[in-house]
Amino acid sequence: MITTRWINVRIALIVLVAVLMQVTFFSYLEIFGATPDVVPVVVAAIGLLGGAVVGAVVGFCAGMLLDISLLETLGVSSLVLLSVGYLAGRYRESFEIDSPLGPALITGALAFLAAAGSTAIELTLGVDTPVSGAIVGDAIITAFLAFGLAYPIYPLVRLALRSALVLEEPPTARRRHPAAAQASRNAGGRRPRGRFLRGRRPGRRTRAPGSRLRRAASGGTTSQ
Repeated sequence: MITTRWINVRIALIVLVAVLMQVTFFSYLEIFGATPDVVPVVVAAIGLLGGAVVGAVVGFCAGMLLDISLLETLGVSSLVLLSVGYLAGRYRESFEIDSPLGPALITGALAFLAAAGSTAIELTLGVDTPVSGAIVGDAIITAFLAFGLAYPIYPLVRLALRSALVLEEPPTARRRHPAAAQASRNAGGRRPRGRFLRGRRPGRRTRAPGSRLRRAASGGTTSQ
């Protein structure tokens, strides 16, 4: 991702809208005993699009803003969401997302880790939090909810940041022509030289159209 001033403003607005939606709407919902959390989904989407550094910075800022808004223990959400953004960015830098289910699956797994990590950090800090076997169930439900939320959120975030994304060759084209894709990357995106043009063989010398006429005329003059 190519970050500029306006792209940073867009990312800040996306994070602000996500935190406001979480505080004013999603925090009052309860589905199967768990509360949907949209902020990790947005942070994971930005990490998958921007990389580890962008994801970590966005996660830290989003967590700090979320802790201040909900009057919770300052720093817990920042550390958890920083990890979510960093891991999402590292996955994007290390592997290719070939399947449409990829972003949703990654987001669900990171949401599960975020829920479990948040509980673990609160217990480590001595914060009064209920501990029971239902915590694992709530984390699993939260992961499934994040999986469902990632379907509309990831395309919307990608649409909002599309001007900053680095264009890459589709994975299907790389699988069909791996040698050509590698040669194109080595050539810096330019077409490799030496391709056949209009069926001509490389190394074969071509003559101008008028050379045959001049040779025929000179042969006829010599014979006379």
